Amino acid sequence: MDVELNGETRLYPIAGDPIAQVKSPGLLTGILVARGINALVVPAHVAPKDYAAFVAAMTSMPNVGGLIATVPHKQATLAFCDHPTERAVFAGSVNVMHKREDGTWQGDNTDGQGYMNGVAACGFEIEGKRALLVGVGGAGAAIAYEILARGAAYLAIHDVDAARRDATIARLEGRFPGKVGAGRADPTGYDFIGNATPVGMREGDPLPIEAEKYQSHQFVADSITKPEITPQLQIAQSKGCAIMPGIGMFNAQADLLVDVMTGRA
Repeated sequence: MDVELNGETRLYPIAGDPIAQVKSPGLLTGILVARGINALVVPAHVAPKDYAAFVAAMTSMPNVGGLIATVPHKQATLAFCDHPTERAVFAGSVNVMHKREDGTWQGDNTDGQGYMNGVAACGFEIEGKRALLVGVGGAGAAIAYEILARGAAYLAIHDVDAARRDATIARLEGRFPGKVGAGRADPTGYDFIGNATPVGMREGDPLPIEAEKYQSHQFVADSITKPEITPQLQIAQSKGCAIMPGIGMFNAQADLLVDVMTGRA
């Protein structure tokens, strides 16, 4: 990757708290370079209390062309997005924005597409299957929508925030009646189990799912990129399950992110 760096280089920050775990700056910069775009994706460690000021600063900088939001800023980013897609509004979060010529932001949530494209690339098709999804925060709500949009027979949702879980179920029920309900951390009886929480990112985290109950016919996915194989995925592998680590999700949506943040989507 031969990156050009001069006064005409456009910047695309990726903001998170923490940020050290993200693998995307190099990958996305590589895609930009391959497309002949003089630009860099740079990590930005931004605490939630500083996020509004950060977005305001990015808005005022003419050489910032877009912004990627990761944990925990995806839901907050929707409030700063002047032109969100219907998918993003449904998910209640935005993970990538493009700054238009008039200084306003247009954005999308590519998490659901990326997650399920990654799962499909691993050879698992969700159509007609029973699914359990743990976590419906910024990424999880988009993933839940995509699971049902791709024809899952039923989706159970578990979230430690019961109000958030129930609000997501209510929205999905309106679009996919009879195919969604509340679940538990117990994976018994499901074909597909997905983790869309950050639990497992830090050493000593509890398991987000009762992973010891996994069975070999199940497919288990995670959204965490570091560590690549989370503790719950390690258990899934030991049980003979097929898996998708979080890097599979990100690789599957990398081109989508570049399309949106450069205004080509």
